[in-house]
Amino acid sequence: MYNGSTRLLDQFIAHISVERGLARATVRAYESDLRRYLSWLAHTRGITDPDAIGKADIEEYVAQLDSDGDSARSKARRLASIHEFHRFALAQHAVSDDVSATVKAPKSAQMLPDVLTIDEVSRLLDAIPDPHGTDAARGRAGIGALPDAVLLRDRALIEFMYATGCRVSEAVGMNLDDIDIDDAHVARLTGKGSKQRLVPLGEYACRALRRYLAEGRGTLEGRAKGTPDRRAVFLNKRGRRLSRQSVWEVIKLAGERAGIDRPLHPHTLRHSFATHLIQGGADVRTVQELLGHASVTTTQIYTHVSPETLIEAYLTSHPRAR
Repeated sequence: MYNGSTRLLDQFIAHISVERGLARATVRAYESDLRRYLSWLAHTRGITDPDAIGKADIEEYVAQLDSDGDSARSKARRLASIHEFHRFALAQHAVSDDVSATVKAPKSAQMLPDVLTIDEVSRLLDAIPDPHGTDAARGRAGIGALPDAVLLRDRALIEFMYATGCRVSEAVGMNLDDIDIDDAHVARLTGKGSKQRLVPLGEYACRALRRYLAEGRGTLEGRAKGTPDRRAVFLNKRGRRLSRQSVWEVIKLAGERAGIDRPLHPHTLRHSFATHLIQGGADVRTVQELLGHASVTTTQIYTHVSPETLIEAYLTSHPRAR
């Protein structure tokens, strides 16, 4: 049903997509959240005019999300979408007041990011054997007949993601002209809102990338049945650009082979990158720039202290700890 609210939503989506240049995934998330919100208003409150929405309607919608089992983080995100939509409606003179302004997000305990230890990162990488290693080593790692080019790619991919702290979308979007592994040792990442940043590449990542590009990528490109993707750094077994889903699978399987007894995902490497930098002495502002965060507040979650570090500091510092 096309009405005043859905018409305004179409204008809002065009605004954040074209004028603000937000990433496609972000635009899709906004649209999904707001279509759900407007559908609820239409079907449960009979409201199809944005100026008829009241603060109580929004508060009831947020409360209803509890009964749907949405997490606190999901509820906060949905409310953030509603805030943006109502601010846009006011700017467009579609409403006389921003009734969402004083509706607060639900309070929740801060969730600390899932982080690997430095030893676990080493195990994760060691779980991908050298293609020139023995068949026995491959068997122990559960690799079987996986092509050598894929092993080289997987090793380079994980080294790259841990070295740069990139998002999975940034990794799969990497092109060959975005990396310099011979002179400057940097990668140009394109993040949210098409914003670009330069991130250093350590020697381990450069070495893995050099080997993959020299010995593996050409093989994958040659397997393409149609036109291969000649620009992408990371290719799948059909010579096309590696997908986000495939990256998840690579990291998940490497974690299982490494004996890491919890689910891993691409963001685990990003979390680990940031945490290890801060633990190594990097300041939060530097890590913010490397991660491509718009606000330092987002980065500050990585300043958490592990329980083990707290205990060690207590035992070594408190005069009556022993």
